[in-house]
Amino acid sequence: MPPSLQVGPCTVIALADGAGPFFSPRAEAFPGATAEQWAAADQLDPGALDADGRWLLRFRAFAIRSDRGVTLVDAGIGPADSPAASWAPVPGALPASLAAAGIDPSDVDTVVLTHLHTDHVGWAVVGGERARPFFPNAEYLLQQAELDAIEGINPQLLSSVIDPLRTTGQLRTLKGTASLRGGERILPTPGHTPGHQSVLVTAGDETVAVTGDLLVHAIQLLHPALAYAHEMDAEQARSSRERVLDDRAAGTLHLATPHLTEPFIAR
Repeated sequence: MPPSLQVGPCTVIALADGAGPFFSPRAEAFPGATAEQWAAADQLDPGALDADGRWLLRFRAFAIRSDRGVTLVDAGIGPADSPAASWAPVPGALPASLAAAGIDPSDVDTVVLTHLHTDHVGWAVVGGERARPFFPNAEYLLQQAELDAIEGINPQLLSSVIDPLRTTGQLRTLKGTASLRGGERILPTPGHTPGHQSVLVTAGDETVAVTGDLLVHAIQLLHPALAYAHEMDAEQARSSRERVLDDRAAGTLHLATPHLTEPFIAR
């Protein structure tokens, strides 16, 4: 069974899809970071370095399961011919991870795409020329602001992901916050991309924030204001990150992150 966290009636399940080095040195990704900041981050997450000293990324999605259904947050790196194949360690293992959690693709009723980067949409649509949604019964949720910005993010995803979802009537765009049938809440967290969104699961004084790329490295936990080179709007990303991390109303905050070594981190 994959790692999971119980929050009220919801089980948040971490679904591994792969692991591999980032395509550029981490010092280039965080050019403002100091040696002391890197040392503290490496102590917090020592698994983020591989044997050659490269930034090692985990690639994972998260399922949120309750008696009301199954929500999937992000769709990983995908199969061998996925859009992420040029840099990510495809093929991904998400189908096997879903099976290990007792989830069939047909069980998923909602797919939340945090943003349109290739390592987050890989299993959304499969089949190449015979493209089909991998989750046949799911509604796919994307912020309208993300779709509006697709030309600046990755225009190829329009034909490989967006158009097939439109053809089957499975794409729904959002404008801001939204509540899902399982009780989850969608929170816009723009900056990494214009329409980046996160998912919150709350029960009592506990909240799980499924962050997408609001957090990509442990150094951002220690220094949320630190600029990340692959954010489209660094100041907006900083504001979004600090808003989630500093939400005192959340009580105990658990971060469910796609790229850090451990899938769940308590704040």
